[in-house]
Parts: sequence; structure tokens; C-alpha cells
Amino acid sequence: MCALKLRFLLVIMAKFDPYEHLKIRLNHDGSLERMLAIPKKAADPQGKDVASRDITIDAQKNLWVRVYSPTNLLSGNTLDSKLPLMIYFPGGGWINQSVADVFCHAWCNQCSKEIPSIIVAVNYRQAPEHRLPAQYEDGVDTIMWVRKQATDPNGEQWLKNYADFSRCYLAGRSSGANLVYNASLRILDNDIQPLNICGMVLNQPMFGGEKRTNSEKKYACDEILPLPCWDMMWELALPKGANRDHRYSNPMVDTPQQNKLNRLGKCLVIGYGMDPLLDRQQEFVTTLVKCGAKVEAHFEDVGFHGIDLVDAKRGYCNLLLVKDFVK
Repeated sequence: MCALKLRFLLVIMAKFDPYEHLKIRLNHDGSLERMLAIPKKAADPQGKDVASRDITIDAQKNLWVRVYSPTNLLSGNTLDSKLPLMIYFPGGGWINQSVADVFCHAWCNQCSKEIPSIIVAVNYRQAPEHRLPAQYEDGVDTIMWVRKQATDPNGEQWLKNYADFSRCYLAGRSSGANLVYNASLRILDNDIQPLNICGMVLNQPMFGGEKRTNSEKKYACDEILPLPCWDMMWELALPKGANRDHRYSNPMVDTPQQNKLNRLGKCLVIGYGMDPLLDRQQEFVTTLVKCGAKVEAHFEDVGFHGIDLVDAKRGYCNLLLVKDFVK
């Protein structure tokens, strides 16, 4: 990118208000007023193809999950073997996500039906009211809760009866994919048997850093999530005083943790060529491979961050990638 064009972009971004763009307002007490009304869907225990219900894990933290199961299992139809189990973390830039969001609910329904699988979608805490690593802690707490269901006589029946705890996958998109990566590292030293995490699905993982990458410069003025929005979301999510080279944001600087990467299960990384985060995602894949992790990477040349949420064809292609990955 030429110096003149870069200076022009810097001038434009200096006048850009990411709070107004994302329809949020920072209150004096450090909380956010969220004015973007994202449509919600309630759980449906009597769903036609997929049934779902909400379960509270920790009321104090307001940590809860929505569990999805193909309806034919609940009606008495049995399979020769139990279904793979997927623990799913939605995106939202740390600041605005819920498993009740219509996009998340629809994707989990489709995954549960098409793979087929048991899905545990996690409603983790939001920033800035709860800064990182609170979200990673919620991820670990959820994994340990799922593990408990396997051995608890009074455990969640949809999991006990239909989920294969030996075939568990962690999946997430955007900030949720970042959470999956960090929760996977944290759980490595825990005894989680009989739960076995076979791999992780990282859909357009959200990573950052202080030094601008070429893709960040090229797509700095992205219509949906321009670069100042990413900077603001990291500012609200990271521990106070930390910059974007903190290990939560930039795993490429976290050398001690990289020694653990060869202990992770297989990894599926999905990305798009017009995403400002593209270079960071591809550098992340390179780091995984160099450190001995087993990686499947799928990057399309065309597509912006979150295109799979609004383009049904892209969303279904991603689902097929996940379906093939968890076999």
C-alpha cells in the first residue's frame, strides 16, 4: 500500500467513531450500553428436527448453555453408536454475543441436524464488564461441567444418553475461536476423563497485535468491521493496561504456551481473503504447524469477516467442512 493512501486511511480512521458504528455506549462505571437489537430465538424443546433447552451452569456468573439434540433421538429412535459432542462458543468481539442470537441458534440447529451431533452452545460472560481471562475461565468451567455429566447419575440426560464423550470437539467463531484456543491450552493439564477432546474448530479466529499487518491495512475501511472497531474491542476486552501484543490477543508472542501446541488435537482453521484478520490467522496456522499441531486450513480468496452469517451458501460450506472434520 502506497504511503499516500495509508496516510489518507489514517486520517479517515482518526475521525471514525467505532462506538457509534457498533451501536454501543461506554458508561461511566465501565459497563456498556448495547443498543443494537439482535433478534433472539428461545430454546425449543419440541423442535421439529432439533430440540434445544437452556441449562444454567453458574448462576452467579450468569454462565449457561443451550443444548441441542436431533429430535429423532428423543422420540425413541436409537443409533448404533452415540453422536459426536461439540462445545460451541459464538463470536461477537467479546462485547455482544449470546447463544440465543438468531444466527447462533440457527447454526447450532443446522449442525446438530446435519452432522448429526449433540451441541452445547456456551453463553459466556461479556467484556468490558468482565475482561479476559474471564471468558477463558467460563470455557474451562463449561468443559468441566460437560465432563461431570458423563459420571453423574443425575447428569444431563441428553448428554448421558446420546453424546459420545470420547469424541468431543471445541468449536467457535471469531472471538469464540480465540476462546477455544485458549481454553484448549488451559485444559491440557486437567484430568477430564472420560471426556476426550479430539480437536478444535476455529472459524475466522480473532487475533490482534500492535504492528499492522498487510491485510489490516488493505481492509482497514471494511464496511462491517473497520480496523478501529477491532482496536476498540480489544481495548474493552484485554486486562486494563494491556496492549494488543498481550498473549490473549497475539498468541504468536506467547513462546511458553507454544510448547504445548503439539499436545492439542487436530485443528480446523477457516478464513476469508477479505478479512482484515487474514494475515494473523495464516500466521497462526504457520505457528501451529511449526509447533507440531495437526492442522487443516481452509481459506477462500473472497469473503469478509462474518460472511458465513449472512450468506447461506458460505454458511453451509462451512458446516460441511465441520461435518467432515468431526468424522
